[in-house]
Amino acid sequence: MKTPFLFKNLSSFIGMLALCLVVFTYVRCTPPPPENTVDDSYKKKLITHDDAQILFDEYTRTNNKVLADSRNGNPDSRWYSFTIEEMEGYIQYVKEQAKEQNIKNVGIKIYMGKYPANHPANKMAKPEFGGYQTIFLMPTAKKQVTSDATMKRRGATEEDEKIESIQPMNMTNLSPPPNSLSANSLN
Repeated sequence: MKTPFLFKNLSSFIGMLALCLVVFTYVRCTPPPPENTVDDSYKKKLITHDDAQILFDEYTRTNNKVLADSRNGNPDSRWYSFTIEEMEGYIQYVKEQAKEQNIKNVGIKIYMGKYPANHPANKMAKPEFGGYQTIFLMPTAKKQVTSDATMKRRGATEEDEKIESIQPMNMTNLSPPPNSLSANSLN
């Protein structure tokens, strides 16, 4: 019977076995590549609850007063909400669409809007939202500015422009405050 090559030379066999062990150990001990990490630049934009109350109070004192006056004293919506899952899903949708279309520097603008009184009920989160202001999310990308002259002519710096090939999102829950609710508190 013929002896296999590795067994003819015991030192070659032991060397090959040691190499296999080292490779196996390295592969097993190497941590998996990191998943997409979340950018922490948002931390610089966090505000306190007191700061939020200041913004809410200023809006109440100025803009909301004008809105309520123009609505014959009837309140307009004051806050809007999406679930975390809706927001995560929409952000993922925008990222995927941007990647497919090779669009860089993507963001999301939050626009103010208002449902017409006769707006179709199936295009609002609830049919009673007709006539109230709302918000909608618009995917954006940084404008490609070609020269200083172009920037001066437009009067803008690093403005975002909407991405027309990716759909905006609305259907938010909004809260028209009841007349009994204090206009001076965040709820």
